[in-house]
Amino acid sequence: MPPSRASLVEVRNRALQATDVSFVITDAAPGGPIMWVNDAFVRTTGWTLDEVRGRNPDVLHGPGTDPAASAELGRAVRERRGATVTLLNYRKDGTTFWNQVTITPVRDAAGGVVQWVGVQVDVTAQVRRDDQQRRSIAVERRVRNGLQLVAQVSELLSDVDNPTLLREIARLLCPEVVAWAGFLLDDGGLRAAEGIGVHHESGAEQRREAAHRAGRRPEPAGPDPVADLLAGRVEGPVEIDPRADALGPATCAVVTQVRRGGTPPYPVLVHAVPGRSRNLGVLVTVPHGPGGAAELDEHDRTVLHLVVRRVGMAADNVRLYAREHRLAETLQRAMLPEQAHVHDLDVWSYYAPSAGHAQVGGDWFDVLQVQDDLVALVIGDVVGHDVEAAAAMGQLRSVVRAYAHDPADPGDVLNRVDQLVAGMRVPRSASLVLATLERRAERWLLRYSRAGHLPPVVARGREVTRLDGGAGPMVGFGGGEAGRATGTHLLEPGDLLVLYTDGLIERRDRGLREGIAALEAVARDVGTQDAAGVGEELLLRLADQPEDDVAVVVVRVPDPQADPRSLTSPRRRRWSLPSEPGSIARARHAVVRTCETWGIPGAQSAELVVSEMVANAVMHGWGHVVLRLFDTGEGLRIEVEDSNPVPPVTTDGHPGRVGGYGMRIVERLGEWGWRPAGSGKLVWARVRPQPISAARDR
Repeated sequence: MPPSRASLVEVRNRALQATDVSFVITDAAPGGPIMWVNDAFVRTTGWTLDEVRGRNPDVLHGPGTDPAASAELGRAVRERRGATVTLLNYRKDGTTFWNQVTITPVRDAAGGVVQWVGVQVDVTAQVRRDDQQRRSIAVERRVRNGLQLVAQVSELLSDVDNPTLLREIARLLCPEVVAWAGFLLDDGGLRAAEGIGVHHESGAEQRREAAHRAGRRPEPAGPDPVADLLAGRVEGPVEIDPRADALGPATCAVVTQVRRGGTPPYPVLVHAVPGRSRNLGVLVTVPHGPGGAAELDEHDRTVLHLVVRRVGMAADNVRLYAREHRLAETLQRAMLPEQAHVHDLDVWSYYAPSAGHAQVGGDWFDVLQVQDDLVALVIGDVVGHDVEAAAAMGQLRSVVRAYAHDPADPGDVLNRVDQLVAGMRVPRSASLVLATLERRAERWLLRYSRAGHLPPVVARGREVTRLDGGAGPMVGFGGGEAGRATGTHLLEPGDLLVLYTDGLIERRDRGLREGIAALEAVARDVGTQDAAGVGEELLLRLADQPEDDVAVVVVRVPDPQADPRSLTSPRRRRWSLPSEPGSIARARHAVVRTCETWGIPGAQSAELVVSEMVANAVMHGWGHVVLRLFDTGEGLRIEVEDSNPVPPVTTDGHPGRVGGYGMRIVERLGEWGWRPAGSGKLVWARVRPQPISAARDR
């Protein structure tokens, strides 16, 4: 027989008390007072029925309860619908548990809500498992993002010539790792850096000297933890309060940079950028909160450590590379000749190192006035682009120059060079051409010997002759039992002689044979009368974008019957000069000859301007000095380029010593300006076609 209604109610009540699921019945009256709870509720929360009867279920809420989840239950009650949420609840003793709450309205016969039934399940274990899984996924994601960030940094560092390299790396760190980041490098003092290019120490010294002349006094020194970090006296990172006063110069530089970034006054972390032998600079970061280093977890610290290590390695390599090539360039610059004026011959010489080899190469030339009627010409090429190549070039140049003063045939001179070079054990092979020009009335007798080098070219009008005689093996291998041969050629007035290295004619898409043919075509079509014009035509048409070092020597036998001016001549000239006082005289001579050739008045003014400009480049700059001249149609434009990035300054003389008026003189004779060029600067002047007396009156 079926159970009675009373017995079913009793079974239901016992079941509700026996279950492990918490049940709560609340009244639908305002405030939702609790009417009844089962034993599972008591076991889960610690609250008895008597303690919670008449109270709102939010007795289980606490400071960690999510207001949004509570609000969702409130909306469900107001809208008289069921809802399920999971929220953090508090037991009577204050301990927490995660509670999955489901509320359901109980309606009367008319459909009105009279009570609410709440079912509560303790899901703490599940929530913790989910949180642990989420944290594991988050950590994995952060590690993956960190590895990706470090990989991006490594990819950026593959282009060390990028002028904004460090700025781009700092941007990668924000906001993934820190709120703000920036690099400062130590090049004679900390400076904010966007790239890792080398700033020569002389530039910093000149800036300090200029500041001293301006009357600025050094700031008082205080604690300087950044200086200690750079010196290796402490291990980083160091933490700095940006609001502190009376800090040392290095720490002040860091704080100033952070303040410019507009960040909150949070503690600043400074990591050293390590090089092989010293710290090269610092990475400055501001964490996301006011806790300083405590805001960074192990993952953040690892990423920052890897970034500064990679940046330090790249910056150190750049400096080592620059130091090696600066040494090689110094050797090379000291060995390139000071070409003075050659009597009764128009001689133009030019050397341009390949930009891809940081101004280091083994090409060289020499022009020697052995006697009044005898001139020696040398052009050579040592294999390689490094310090060893430059050193080998210096050895060979010294040997050849010493023997070239002997008026013997070039072949005999090279025989003696072979013997000496074999004993010197020069580590690099080399090719060269040694030629002599001996006056014969109005003609010049050319004798030459080639040691594995490209043949010179002679142009007479539209007739071009390739001087392929006097051939022999490269220097040091000798000419066999018969010795080295000597070729001869008689140069007439107006003839042009061109000696060159392979950088002038060889390209990836053009071999040596095609290059020599192109050179001969240019020599055949050249319409200029001066050697500098011929050289400019060769550079424009054959070596506008050279792929290797270029060395060229052009010799023109003057023709008294020819007009030195030519409308077809390129109205631009360029010279590569060694950074030594003799280049000043050569630059003056070049300007005077160019003004005569182009018919530009005011040659004396231009001569004085170029003298001051080249003198400044020689005295205050370093590296090759490049001189360029342009006919603007309204006068002569002079450009002088050197490797010192510090701009020229107009002064009223140097107190206590002679000089300092150079740029004032240039201002009187024309207008001038400057701009950055490569790692140095280019100073230009536009000279008015007027005599010096007019400038003095003005």
